Amino acid sequence: MMSNEQVLDVFRETGALLKGHFLLTSGKHSDSYLQCARVMQYPKKGELLCSELASKIEDAIDVVLAPALGGIRAGHEVARALGARSIYAEREHGKFTLRRGFVLQPGERVLIVEDVITTGGSVKEVIKLAQAHGAEVVRAASLVDRSNGTAQLGVPYTSLLVMSVPAYAPEECPMCREGKIDLVKPGSRDLIKQV
Repeated sequence: MMSNEQVLDVFRETGALLKGHFLLTSGKHSDSYLQCARVMQYPKKGELLCSELASKIEDAIDVVLAPALGGIRAGHEVARALGARSIYAEREHGKFTLRRGFVLQPGERVLIVEDVITTGGSVKEVIKLAQAHGAEVVRAASLVDRSNGTAQLGVPYTSLLVMSVPAYAPEECPMCREGKIDLVKPGSRDLIKQV
């Protein structure tokens, strides 16, 4: 089993641990961001982390379902390690849906996989989607848990790396108050500074 520090080393080696002023999907602001796509661009490193995450899953899994876009590659690698089918949900008109011919059968045992969870909002939406198709969501998993173990998903939850990274409501953000660092939405332009 990899330690938290060993997992963080992989993020550092790949330039995936970033420092700056970030707008998170949840709408909150943070001074740190883990860009899992930077790890996943190295297939062997992505496989290493996802295999490690899969080794923590003891449930029988038929299908790994990931929210697009961040969870797709992690979901695929975890599914490969578990010998399960891999599909993903995409937003259409603001709501997650199954497209591209993906289906869930009633009773299929589903693992939801995301790259990073902060509040768990996307995962909760995908859980409801799977349940609406009659599937049994047995667990959720992520490479990184930014909630420090506080995310409540309504199903058992496993992560590879647990972090306590402050996230602020915009009106409480110390970086906004200081006004020295531009707010960046990751993926929208070059990111600030690697650590």
